[in-house]
Amino acid sequence: MLNIQHVTKYFGRFTAVDNLTLEVPKGAMLGFLGGNGAGKTTTFRMILGLLERDAGEITYNGQPITYQMTDSIGYLPEERGLNPKLKVSEQLHYLASLKGMRKNDIKRELDYWLERFEVTENKEKKIEALSKGNQQKIQLIGAIIHQPELLILDEPFSGLDPVNVELLKSAVKEINEGGATIVFSSHRMEHVEEMCDRVCILDRGATVVEGDIQQVKHDFGRKEIIIRGDHDFTKLKEMPGVIAYKENRQDVRLTIDYIEAAPAIFEAVSHMGFVSRFEVAEPSLNDIFLAKVGRHHE
Repeated sequence: MLNIQHVTKYFGRFTAVDNLTLEVPKGAMLGFLGGNGAGKTTTFRMILGLLERDAGEITYNGQPITYQMTDSIGYLPEERGLNPKLKVSEQLHYLASLKGMRKNDIKRELDYWLERFEVTENKEKKIEALSKGNQQKIQLIGAIIHQPELLILDEPFSGLDPVNVELLKSAVKEINEGGATIVFSSHRMEHVEEMCDRVCILDRGATVVEGDIQQVKHDFGRKEIIIRGDHDFTKLKEMPGVIAYKENRQDVRLTIDYIEAAPAIFEAVSHMGFVSRFEVAEPSLNDIFLAKVGRHHE
């Protein structure tokens, strides 16, 4: 388990991380969300010991994270740090050797991941000759080649086209299914919703939402009702519990403040005649993020 207890970090008078408490069970995948400057990267750097904490404690499997544990940790920083003058094979051999891997193991894992990410032809090319997307793939290989127990990914899918996003997502899922504990930050709520068991949303360094994703959605309370049919639904916006009403080209969507409002809305709609869809949907992480943090931080 990764355990963060009451961690605080100041930069002068600015509080970057404010009394953060967070637990990530072994083998879980946690999505770390927040606007720019929310404290995500600062938290990652404190986990890794790259920044000193001003207060609190961080442990992994009950022990402080020291240099001796780094061979079991993988890290993909938001700022890319590959040497542009090295060949791909040279860069990855160097990164893997820092993690204590043997040459035969490096060759096996290197060939596997280059093929998996469809960049085998770039093995002997210099980093500077690669596209940004392929450089991103190489940097991710450097973070996972040693089969880490704990993997921290800071915006791993930024700058990638949809095809390559799916390729890297499948690899991250595979690593997680192999038992690795993964924490990753993203501005893409749907990636977290699809891949993660748990979520933590930061705002100005403080936790506003944390826990199992399904429980977070349940506890949020608000639901969305989706209605499709050839009727005038505008009167529904006046019904108790309705806090938002939106007409789209294909359907009408109501946001309700509590689930108990749904039966009365269903009753009202049923008296209008045939509708092809009436669905009470869970809120998305994007809905929860906007409600808790606000649009100005999206």
